[in-house]
Amino acid sequence: MSSEQRTVIVTGAAGNLGKAVALAFAASGENLVLVDVDRSRLDSAFGKDDARRLCAAANLLDMDEARGVAQAALSRFGRIDVLCNIAGGFRMGDMVHETSDDNWNFLFDINTRTLLHMVRAVVPSMLAGGRGKIVNVGAFAAQRGVANMGAYTASKSAVIRMTEAMAGELREKNINVNCVLPTIIDTPENRAAMPKADPARWVAPADLANVIMFLASESARAVHGAAIPVSSLS
Repeated sequence: MSSEQRTVIVTGAAGNLGKAVALAFAASGENLVLVDVDRSRLDSAFGKDDARRLCAAANLLDMDEARGVAQAALSRFGRIDVLCNIAGGFRMGDMVHETSDDNWNFLFDINTRTLLHMVRAVVPSMLAGGRGKIVNVGAFAAQRGVANMGAYTASKSAVIRMTEAMAGELREKNINVNCVLPTIIDTPENRAAMPKADPARWVAPADLANVIMFLASESARAVHGAAIPVSSLS
């Protein structure tokens, strides 16, 4: 990692992966802008703002609120160097022909529209600064269609395609865009939902955060448009 202090925006920061990513960047001394839809969840996860941390409650389905996050970051820290699009969601169970508009819209909104709004808000400042790193979260399962997960895998596949398109558009501008493809993440919610599964075979949030940290570092300056599978070693 560069010794220069950077400003990192993390969306979905109050979730399990978001907290792990925020802690990893905090340990390296970066300025953080931590975004979640619920201010109380941010306060519970991170406490009060301090000299290097700004919590920003925002509904990223609202373009104006996404722009507000970018403006708050620039006002507080003067720059935006890294955007980690962690916000996302999961639903499964329906066959494609039985998928409701509600489930389809929910998954595409939370997995792709939040990403679109944030890159609209942030990329102009990265272009002005002449550099940047964007890391998105796809899904290992999204590399192909999976029965009863059509809407989810379609939305996460769109994340991969958006990542590749942005990488092609921005690589000559010194902006790296990549994504990670985790298998099941070891969270309390997943343990409760799958009590008979072996969580040792899942991905620990801290391990996934380490891969995201790498993609956001100068060590990954030659990596563009990658979709990196991340799974447990077990």
